[in-house]
Amino acid sequence: MSELDELRHDLVVANRILAHQGVVDGFGHVSARHPYNPERFLLSRSRSPELVTLDDIREFDLSGDMIDPDGSSGYLERFIHAAVYELHPEVNGVVHSHSEALLPFGITSVPLKPVFHNASRMGKEVPVWDIADKFGDTDMLVVNMDHGRDLAETLGDNRLVLMRGHGLTVATEALHTVVTTAIYAMVNARVQTTAMQMGEVKFLSEGEIDAAISKAKTATIGHKRIWEYLSRRAGCEDL
Repeated sequence: MSELDELRHDLVVANRILAHQGVVDGFGHVSARHPYNPERFLLSRSRSPELVTLDDIREFDLSGDMIDPDGSSGYLERFIHAAVYELHPEVNGVVHSHSEALLPFGITSVPLKPVFHNASRMGKEVPVWDIADKFGDTDMLVVNMDHGRDLAETLGDNRLVLMRGHGLTVATEALHTVVTTAIYAMVNARVQTTAMQMGEVKFLSEGEIDAAISKAKTATIGHKRIWEYLSRRAGCEDL
């Protein structure tokens, strides 16, 4: 199996995992930068993540245009992915979702911060992007490159950006890590919300976050183990 074929397969698995974990539902999407051409990325045609198959995977350029259009529809918000890959060459995986547990942190002044080890992969800061700041009243969707680039600029050097009244975008160095980061960000939001109801919260320190992320980037065995677990739970053995 070529690197491209393997990535296409893993992208299907990523869709199924995110759906099974409740990060995405009928909406939301995950992409990966093309392994041979950094000016392109892989993303499903417009379909619910739980139903994505290999036949649904398409290639797009960094303007959000489908390579070799075949009449199928792309996601309206594919410009999120295009702009992040355009502005952040270090990013190779992107997830966009509307996880309910994270929404309160995008509409209040309470910052989302890591409170446990596996959530350290969220990074030290989670900015909030508000589409209204630059574009006024919209339908809240990122439907062109201007929207996407503004979002990607707010993301900055971070791994996660909340979208006020909408959801979030996660961007990391690989497909596998963007999937687990999206999952643990959702878990962190639930744990942090519960902890704040109990009393004062002790967050991870910046040093703890740096150390955990650094170790996670080189822990290939751990990545394989969690990916196998999540894949099996999502019923992907026969894909």
